[in-house]
Amino acid sequence: MQRMTGLLVGAVFGTVFVVVNAQSPLNTVTVNLLRVAACLGAVSVIAMWFATARKERPAAGPQRNMFGRGYLIVVVAEAILLFGGLRMFAAWGRPEQINVAWVAFVVGVHFIALAPVWKDRGIAVPGVVLALLGAAGLVMASTAAVAWVPFVSGVLSGIVLLTGTAAFGWRAMTARTA
Repeated sequence: MQRMTGLLVGAVFGTVFVVVNAQSPLNTVTVNLLRVAACLGAVSVIAMWFATARKERPAAGPQRNMFGRGYLIVVVAEAILLFGGLRMFAAWGRPEQINVAWVAFVVGVHFIALAPVWKDRGIAVPGVVLALLGAAGLVMASTAAVAWVPFVSGVLSGIVLLTGTAAFGWRAMTARTA
């Protein structure tokens, strides 16, 4: 159930990435379609969470705590990097679009760092993709393509999170019902 809760958190953040960053230079129809699709993706993960929770039976014996010391260390480091970086970019007078690129990069690195803590290489994959999308946005922020940073680092990162959480959620749900 802890893993499904992690997927729920990922789906919510993925939806936020899309809803907040789907904006100009995209046209209004595309923006609205992306936002609706993101919300539907989150609703599907929430539905899988409830379906899994209803069928979940507590396992006998001790449960592995995914949110132990290693997790807390990664999250504290993430918060320091995230907010420290945002302040640094503001102090340097960088365009505000760089913020979403930094967030995507740090969140991606956070997943990569959690992979060995949780002994789950599968979460490193979306982590690498998010880190690369964030890095691309960091580079783009210094170019004429700066207006596309929210799409590349925000919307695409949100789509990666939503797709990953829906796929892992579906696999978890169907494995329990099989």
